[in-house]
This record gives sequence, structure tokens and C-alpha cells, in this order.
Amino acid sequence: MTNTSSRIRFWVIAVLIVLVYYWSVTGLKLEGFTENAGRDFTTIVKGLLHPDWGYVYLPEGEDLLRGLLETLAISILGTVISAIICIPFAFWAANNMSRFKSVPASGKFVLSLIRTFPEIIMAIIFIKAVGPGSYAGVLALGLHSIGMLGKLYSEAIENLDLGPTEALVACGANRLQVLWFAVIPQVIPHFLSFAMYRFEINIRSASILGLIGAGGIGTPLIFALEARAWNRVGIILLGIIVMVTIIDYISSAIRKRLV
Repeated sequence: MTNTSSRIRFWVIAVLIVLVYYWSVTGLKLEGFTENAGRDFTTIVKGLLHPDWGYVYLPEGEDLLRGLLETLAISILGTVISAIICIPFAFWAANNMSRFKSVPASGKFVLSLIRTFPEIIMAIIFIKAVGPGSYAGVLALGLHSIGMLGKLYSEAIENLDLGPTEALVACGANRLQVLWFAVIPQVIPHFLSFAMYRFEINIRSASILGLIGAGGIGTPLIFALEARAWNRVGIILLGIIVMVTIIDYISSAIRKRLV
């Protein structure tokens, strides 16, 4: 009986998966390639394989290095802002920081609400509010990162070793002393590790936000794409790859030492 029910469940799930894939494929309008698709693709590939090395540094104006440095600055500021602001949200959302279940539940709801809106949507909103530029990018990354970092921070708080906390309470320590001497020392390494991980993500996000006018290397990238200057697109993409690779390597090394 058990084998029969398992087989029925398997085939029901398999049929549902096939139906979902069939619906997805039939719902797309595949119109094929244009007449100039091959020629355009060849032009793009040639431009990307022959990057404009002269754009790496231009004494008279914007260049690759300035764009990458601006992207890096946006990522750093956005991460620092979120890493600090999300700390009270993390304690608010941690289940072991309150006797009432409604308190952490409301904190988790707020963090989920913040995570709902992608960085690009927040960047568009801030561009309308403060104007285009890196300031809007910093605000977008900072606000969006609060949701994810707050969630990770709260999970680190929930996984605390309660031994030091109970020892301090038994010695008559108040809530602030318990927080400062038993909780903070345990969570700080995890907080820093999560912040570094989020910084890696923000580097990539900052490169994309420039496409809509939120500063960084994305701004000259969209201009190069619109002008079909594929050799400049190639050097910008190469610069982004090199920067992201270096940041990932350094961040991973730091996080291994922290935790």
C-alpha cells in the first residue's frame, strides 16, 4: 500500500512538473533571430575581445579607474550604513531577545518588507527624491541591505551560547551588562563576517545601479552600450571582473579569519 501511494505521488509530481515546463515554453513568443543577428553578434564579440585600453585612465575626464573607485565607494558606504542601522532591527527580530512572540514576529515582518523591494527599485525612488548620482546609489544599497543583514544578524543572535548570559544573570548583572559582556562579544565576529559577505554582493549591485543613473561604473557602461562602442564596453566589463575578483578574494580571506 505504501509503495503504491509513493508511486502515485511520484507520477503526480512528475506530471505537474511537465505541465509547468510545457506552460512556460508555450507562453513564450520565440520569434527567432533577425537578419542581421550574425553580423551584429560578430561585431559585438570583436569589440569585446579588443578592449579600449586608452579608457583605463584619462587625465581630462571620466575613465575606468574613476568609475570603479566610485563604485567601490558606493558599495563601502552602503554596506557600512546598513551594517550599523540593522543592529537594532536584528535584536528586535531575534526570538531569544524577548519573552513575547509578537515582538520578534513584528521585527521579522519589517525586515522581510524591506527585502521585498530590489535595489534597483529603491534606486529609482531615491533618484526621483535626491537626483541622479552616487548619493542615490548609496541610499538604495544601504536601505536594501538592512533587510538581509538584519535577518542574518538576528539568526546569529538566536544561535548564541546562553552559558555566559546565564552566568552573568546569576551574578546579578542587569540587562545592559548582559548584552555588553555576554552577547556582543559572541556576535561581533559573525556580524563582521556577514557585513563582508554583503559587501561582496553590493559591489555587483553598485555596478548595475549605475545603468539607471545611480552613479558608479554603470553610468559609462550604459552610455557605451547605447553608442555601440563595444571596445569600451569590453574594457569596462573587464575592469568590473577584475575588481569583483580581487574584492571576493580579500573578503573571503578576512571572513575566514573572523569566524
